[in-house]
Amino acid sequence: MAARPTMKDVAKAAGVSLMTVSRVVAGEAGVAPQTAARVEEAIRGLGYQRNDIARNLRRKAQDSRTIGLVVDDLANPFFSALARSVEDEAYRRGFLVLVGSTNDDPRRERDVVSAFSARQVDGLVLVPTGGNRAFFRAQMARGVKVVCVDRPATGLDVDCIAVDNRAGTATAIGHLLDRGHTRIAYLGDRQEIWTQNERFVGYTEAITEAGLEVDPVLIRHGLRGHRQAAAAIGEMMAAPNPPTAFFSGNDLITLGAVEAGACRRFGLVGFDDFVLADKLDPPISVVSQDPAALGRTAAQLLFGRIDGDNAAPRSVVLATRFIDRGSGAMAAGSTPVRGG
Repeated sequence: MAARPTMKDVAKAAGVSLMTVSRVVAGEAGVAPQTAARVEEAIRGLGYQRNDIARNLRRKAQDSRTIGLVVDDLANPFFSALARSVEDEAYRRGFLVLVGSTNDDPRRERDVVSAFSARQVDGLVLVPTGGNRAFFRAQMARGVKVVCVDRPATGLDVDCIAVDNRAGTATAIGHLLDRGHTRIAYLGDRQEIWTQNERFVGYTEAITEAGLEVDPVLIRHGLRGHRQAAAAIGEMMAAPNPPTAFFSGNDLITLGAVEAGACRRFGLVGFDDFVLADKLDPPISVVSQDPAALGRTAAQLLFGRIDGDNAAPRSVVLATRFIDRGSGAMAAGSTPVRGG
C-alpha cells in the first residue's frame, strides 16, 4: 500500500518550501495568489488529505468571516455596481469581501479561486467562465459555498441569479423593427459567454419571427471593449449596404457605437444602461438590468447557505426594463425622437 502523501511531498511537487505549504493549508495570509494556486494544484494532483476533523473544529470555533467575489472585469461599470452591492450585504453581516477579476479566462479563474480558498473564505459569489466545473466541485466538497450570478455554471448544481437576456434582447429588436428597421446589426462580446449567447439567441429569434433572414454580414462577435466595437462599427457604417440600426450586447460596446458616431446616423439600442446615457445627443435607448439587485440577491443566497440553508439549488431570473429614449428611431439623415 502506497504511503499517504505528506506536506513535504506537496512542497516538492509545487517547488515551494514546507512553510509555504503549511500556510496555504492553514489558510494564512502572505502567500502570492499564483503560488497558492500552484500548491492547491499539487494537493489535488497528489491526493493529499488535510486533517479535516481538526480543520472543521477550528473553523467552527472561528469562521473566516470572509467571502470571495469573482467577476469578469471590474473595469466594467456593470460588475463594479454588482460588486458594491455584494460588499454592502457583507458589511451588514460583519464579513469582508475579497474581489478578483478573471477577464473571462478559466485559468485565471482557477488561480483566483484557489487563492481565495487558501484563505479559507466561507463562500464564493461567482461570475463563472466556461472552465472546468470539476475544480469547483472539489472546492465545494471542502465546505466552500458557491452562488453564481449573471450566468450559470454548466455542470455545477448551485444557486444562480441572472436576468432574462433573451426576452430583453427580443424587446429591443422588436422596438427597432417597429420603427422600420430591417437591417439590424448585432454587436456582441465573445459568443461563448453565456449572457452574450443568450442575447444573440434573442436577436436571431426576433429577426426570424419578423420574417427576415439573419444576415452574417450584420453580425460581429468577440468585441472586447469600446475600442474594438468602435472599429467594427466604423467598418459596417462604411460598407456599401450598411445596416440601418445597431443592437449592442453590453454597455462597453454601446460606448463604442457612440464613439463611432453610430447614434447620430443610425438606430441604436444597447443592452445595459450606463451613466450619462440619457444626457447624450441623442439619448441612448437601452435594455436596463439592475446589477445591484443581482449582487444583493446573490449575496443573500450565499449567506443563507453559509448559515446552514440546505434546500435544493434555486434559479432566480430577474426581469429587464426597456428604456426608450429615441435613439432606436434614428436613421441616416433623421432627427432623434425622444421616447415617452
